Amino acid sequence: MKPDLQTFDFEKYFVKSELLPAIVQETGTKEVLMLAYMNRESLQKTLETGYTWFWSRSRQELWNKGATSGHLQKVVSITSDCDDDTLLIEVVQTGAACHTGRHSCFFHTILEANENA
Repeated sequence: MKPDLQTFDFEKYFVKSELLPAIVQETGTKEVLMLAYMNRESLQKTLETGYTWFWSRSRQELWNKGATSGHLQKVVSITSDCDDDTLLIEVVQTGAACHTGRHSCFFHTILEANENA
């Protein structure tokens, strides 16, 4: 169910910062696809359209994920953490989530537990 944007309390999510980390997870598999940042406007556009919008820290502008590549993210649910300062966005991912062409942005292994340890 979509929240009523006229009464939705956007401010409670931006108490600590103007940017809110948003973890994007694929529905079904629960694979973490990416981490991006949202400001008030991108969160509002996401809620209005049902597709993810983020704030680009490098370009200093809003971007609709997949608008140019076609690799859209249809929002299934948005949940905030216990402090309302991070969002978990569950999506149906079309194509790759990562700009490198990979399905997920998380593919560089730094540490992998050894089962014999």
